[in-house]
Amino acid sequence: MTSTPRPRIAICGMAIESSTFSPHRSGWEAFTLLRGNELVRRYPFLWDGAPLRRTAEWVGVLRAGALPGGAVPADVYEGVRTEILTVLDAEGPFDGVFLDLHGAMTVLGYTDVEADLVAEVRAVVGPGCLLSTSMDLHGNVSRELAAASDLLTCYRMAPHEDADESRERAAANLVARLTPGPDGVPPGRPHKAWVSVPVLLPGEKTSTRLEPAKGIYAEVPRVEALDGVLDAAVWVGYAWADEPRCRAAVVVTGDDEAVISREAERLARRYWDARDDFAFVAPAGSYDECVAVALASDARPFLLSDSGDNPTAGGAGDVTWTLARLLDEPAFAAPPEAGGRTAIYASLPDAGAAARVAAAGPGATVEVEAGARVDDGPHGPVTLRGVVEHVRTDDPVGGIVAVIAVGGLRVILTERRKPYHSESDFTSIGLDPRGTDVVVVKIGYLEPELYDLAEDWMLMLTPGGVDQDLLRLGHKNLARPVYPFDAFDEEPDLRAALL
Repeated sequence: MTSTPRPRIAICGMAIESSTFSPHRSGWEAFTLLRGNELVRRYPFLWDGAPLRRTAEWVGVLRAGALPGGAVPADVYEGVRTEILTVLDAEGPFDGVFLDLHGAMTVLGYTDVEADLVAEVRAVVGPGCLLSTSMDLHGNVSRELAAASDLLTCYRMAPHEDADESRERAAANLVARLTPGPDGVPPGRPHKAWVSVPVLLPGEKTSTRLEPAKGIYAEVPRVEALDGVLDAAVWVGYAWADEPRCRAAVVVTGDDEAVISREAERLARRYWDARDDFAFVAPAGSYDECVAVALASDARPFLLSDSGDNPTAGGAGDVTWTLARLLDEPAFAAPPEAGGRTAIYASLPDAGAAARVAAAGPGATVEVEAGARVDDGPHGPVTLRGVVEHVRTDDPVGGIVAVIAVGGLRVILTERRKPYHSESDFTSIGLDPRGTDVVVVKIGYLEPELYDLAEDWMLMLTPGGVDQDLLRLGHKNLARPVYPFDAFDEEPDLRAALL
């Protein structure tokens, strides 16, 4: 008896979340490029000895991934796309392609660029090759993208604690559809039921930690377990891009057209019916409201989310609006030994300012203008006058990182944008967030480690490229009507399209 040859599966993709309301541009410097075995080893489920690794021949083509930011210049996207297509053509044929995307990438001069990438891949690998697409639940799934992908799925948790699990599901589903059954024939291409849901909400209102998103996403594995269903997915969409495709979506994949259509419509209806029930993941308020609550509270540390310039949602990261107010805050004017309160601000990127502070060195008294080099819309640069407490020059993300003490406030100044999501991000530069009164972090909902660290927290509704107040951003290109931008005089069409 001869064994069935393993399918050949290519891995490729381009992933970034792009705010079109930020002046930041995500050029080549923003992307990490992985190829060959280095790309294959990116996925724990494809490490040596992992069961899925043995089911197929996995070929690492190219994946370009970046921290969320502004729109991508066309030449960067086209360069990545060209390499992907060239390698696929040269190393084919392939039985399948695993596409590792985000779903909210904006490229200057393009609309719905993920659909463009998947369609171009399809043109090279041919109609007989199966394409399985893994996405963030904050991606946008247009009809074109859903039609171009044979299988597609997304995360089921926000924060994204199941990112690797979701990618593994996309890869495993692809292998399953390429593996011969008892009759010796692979199941092949499944059916897809797609529903566009005219709701666009920020991630901070749709966290799966809280209802109604918690209950909606709890339904997804129930649907997936039904006979005739392969996968079910609900996308929230990405609120800080201004494209027609930006909205929620549901896709249920499987072999029973009636079942997948029914369940896609049920999930879509549940999401639509809950639209008025989505609320911020934490108590939210203005800067003044949040700082007043934090200072009056006995909870330490009290974390405040500077949400309008969250770099992990696409903000430029160098908006100074909040920092300018903290520098003028009387409670932080004096050091703790003189009766002042303590605070940490994480963080402000400015390559030139960080280099000057690093050159001065720990212990030096400095005066440096910093910030607002990219996004000066909400506020211009600020002047930091204080003592350098710590300098690190080899941070793998931030590059040069310096801590400047200004009264009771510690300002983290970085060479490059760097999110602060873990306690070690602070302790590695000599800071003790647990012993600090107020920690201000450029983020939206708190990542798990910060969530556990915080004794209490609030979401500050601050300006920037990822402003939580969507109505003041000025969307012009959405496919209207869409909630909450428009009133609905009648129920939307939530019938599933079979693709």
